[in-house]
Amino acid sequence: MEITTREYHIHVDIIQISGRLEAFTVKDLRSEQDKLMENGGKNFVIDLSPTEFMDSAGMSALVSLLKRSRQAGGEVILVKPTDPAAFRILTLTRFDQVFKIVDSVDEALKLF
Repeated sequence: MEITTREYHIHVDIIQISGRLEAFTVKDLRSEQDKLMENGGKNFVIDLSPTEFMDSAGMSALVSLLKRSRQAGGEVILVKPTDPAAFRILTLTRFDQVFKIVDSVDEALKLF
């Protein structure tokens, strides 16, 4: 898994997750989330478009970020995975009812 982070304006951090978001790699995502929140981050776009696979550990990290972000007065928006199986996981687990899920980073940024 590869994680790329960039800041959009002052108040939105974009985290792109490439590859597999799973128990073996999720510690890197959690570490990045911690660092961004310690630096004042509270609004996040999680770009899952290049994500190929997610397991329960990866999904747990997303839920944790959502809780922490909302407690800080922020929001988390997911960009839909292009891989149909990865997107199906989000709909089967009803993440689409908990998170805002959009088609692109540009669309997500317009919501802030």
